[in-house]
Amino acid sequence: MKIVKTILFSLFGLVMINGGLSKLFNYMPPPKDLPEALSRDNAAFAEISWLMPLLAFAELLAGVLILIPRTRALGALVIFPVMIGILLTHITVAPEGLLIALVLWAILLWMIIDNRHKYLPLINK
Repeated sequence: MKIVKTILFSLFGLVMINGGLSKLFNYMPPPKDLPEALSRDNAAFAEISWLMPLLAFAELLAGVLILIPRTRALGALVIFPVMIGILLTHITVAPEGLLIALVLWAILLWMIIDNRHKYLPLINK
């Protein structure tokens, strides 16, 4: 089970790094057949010049932290708000990607539960 966990957490980290790099360097442009509502949301994000680089930095940082077992718990906390946005986007605007978002959420929640002992000092103060 430890091998499966390591593989899934590493893949999750690599997906986040890929997403961050794609936002910075636009090497994976969005598909042409995006729903109109999602295209409008993307255009609104593009209007705020600092938002995409911030999301890219958060995804890159979280991905690198998740790849390092010692910092994985911190990486899960960094990516959590970004994953909320991804989930809400797929629930409200682009439901065709909801299955992938739910799989990523399952991995993230497993990561958080697996590292819960590292979060306890934050709660007990």
